[in-house]
Amino acid sequence: MKKFTTVFMVSVTIAFLFILWGTFYPQQLTTYTSAIQTYLQGSFGWFYLLSATLFLVFAFYLIFSPYGKIKLGKDTDQPEYSTLSWFAMLFSAGMGIGLVFWGVAEPLSHYHNPAVGDPQTAEAARLAMRSSFFHWGLHPWGIYSVLALALAYFQFRKDAPGLISYIFYPLLKEKVNGPIGKTIDIIAIFATVFGVATSLGFGAVQISAGLSYLTNMSNNFTSQLVIIVVVTLLFLVSAATGLSKGIQYLSNANIILAVLLLLLLLFVGPTKFIMNVFVTTIGNYIQGLPAMSLNMAPFFPKTNEWIQGWTVFYWAWWIAWAPFVGTFIARVSKGRTIREFVIGVLLVPTLFGALWFSVFGGSGLYIELVQDFSLFNIMSDQGTEIALFAMLQQYPMGEILSVLAIFLIATFFITSADSATFVLGMQSSSGSLNPSNYMKVTWGLIISASAAILLFSGGLNALQTASIIVSFPFIFILFGIIFSFILALRKENEGK
Repeated sequence: MKKFTTVFMVSVTIAFLFILWGTFYPQQLTTYTSAIQTYLQGSFGWFYLLSATLFLVFAFYLIFSPYGKIKLGKDTDQPEYSTLSWFAMLFSAGMGIGLVFWGVAEPLSHYHNPAVGDPQTAEAARLAMRSSFFHWGLHPWGIYSVLALALAYFQFRKDAPGLISYIFYPLLKEKVNGPIGKTIDIIAIFATVFGVATSLGFGAVQISAGLSYLTNMSNNFTSQLVIIVVVTLLFLVSAATGLSKGIQYLSNANIILAVLLLLLLLFVGPTKFIMNVFVTTIGNYIQGLPAMSLNMAPFFPKTNEWIQGWTVFYWAWWIAWAPFVGTFIARVSKGRTIREFVIGVLLVPTLFGALWFSVFGGSGLYIELVQDFSLFNIMSDQGTEIALFAMLQQYPMGEILSVLAIFLIATFFITSADSATFVLGMQSSSGSLNPSNYMKVTWGLIISASAAILLFSGGLNALQTASIIVSFPFIFILFGIIFSFILALRKENEGK
C-alpha cells in the first residue's frame, strides 16, 4: 500500500495553505470566513434546522423499520467491544470535552441572555436548561448516527473500504474511485483536521486557565504551548498502542472520571435542586422538542438572531464533526444490529448529557438564583473557560473537584486527538481499518502544530469557522448517504 495517497497529499496541502493563511493573515482569514459563515447561517439557517431534524427522524425510523434487525457485519459476527467500552468510546469521541467546557457556561449564558423574555428570571432559568438539553441532546447524535450507521454497514457487511465515498457505491458505482469520491473524502478530512485542531487549541486554553485559577501559574501562550506538547506526546503514545488498548482504556478512564466528578458535585452541591431540574427539564425538553426542532422565529427578530447564533451554529458544528465522529463510531460498532446501534447512540449519550447539564448547569444557576453570586460576571471578565472552576470553588471540596476536572479535560482531549489520528489515518489510507502508526503520527503532528501556530497568531477562531463552513456542502453528502443506504437495505431485503 502506498504511504501517501492522492487524498492524503491534497488534504495536507489544503490544510497547510489554510494554516499559513491563518498564521500570517489571521484577521483577513477571520474576516472572510466570518462573512461566509454569517451568510450561510442567515440565508440557510432554516435548511440547517430542517436537515438536522430529518436526520434525527431517519434515525428513529430505522429503529422501528424492518431493517432494524440487520447486523453491522456478517450474521455470525459478535460485537468487538463490551457495551460499556462501546458507550465510553463513542461518547468520548463525540462530545465529552464539550460537556466539560459548556456544562456551566451555556446555561449561565442563556440565563443572562435568553432567546425570549426577561433575563435573570425563573423563566429564563427554565428556558436556559431546556435549550442546553436541546443543543446537546438527540439532534447531534442523530447527525452522527446517519453517517456512522451507513459506514459501518458497508464496511462490515459489504466488505467495502472504510471510506465515506464508498457509501455512495449503490449510486455512483465505480465513480466512487474517481474525482467525485476523492472530493467527498477530502471534504471529510478537511472538516476533521480543522475541527480537532481548533478543539485542541481551545482545550489547551481551558486547561491553562484552570491551572492558573487554582495556582499562581501564568495563563499565556507559553503555558498553553507546554500543554499542547504534553498532550501531543500522550496521545501519540496512545495512538501507537492501537484501538483496542490506547483509545479503549482512555475512554473507560474518561467515563470513570466523568461519573466520579458528576457524583461528587451532585452530593456536595444542591442535590434536591439538581434532581428537580433534571426531571423537570427532561419533561420540558420532550414536550418542546418538535417546536424547537423547526423554530426559526421569523416574526421575532431578537429570537431569530439568538437561534442563528446558538442553535444553527451548533447544528453546523455537529455536521462538521460528523465525518470524524461518525467514522470512529462506525469502526467500533461491528457486530451490533441497526436497532441496537441507533438506540444506543441516540439515547444513552443524550440521557448522560442531560444529567451532566443538570448537575453542572443546575449547580451554577443555583449559585446565581439562591446565593446571589454572579458567576456570569466572572465568566465575562475572565473568559468562558473559567466558568467551571469558578463554580466548583463555591462548593465543598472545590479544590479537589477542580483538579479532577482538569484531569478529565486532559483525558478527554487525549482521547479525541487519538481518535482523530485514527480516523484521519483511515480516510487517507484508502479506508484501512488499521492505519499505520506512521500515518497516525503524521496526522497527530499536523493537528498539534496547527493548534499551536494558530493559537499563537490568533487564527483559531477563523479556522473553527472554516471548519463549520464545510458543514454546508456536507449536508448534501449526508442526504446522499441516506438515499444510497436505503437503496442498499432495500436490495438486501429483496434478496431474502
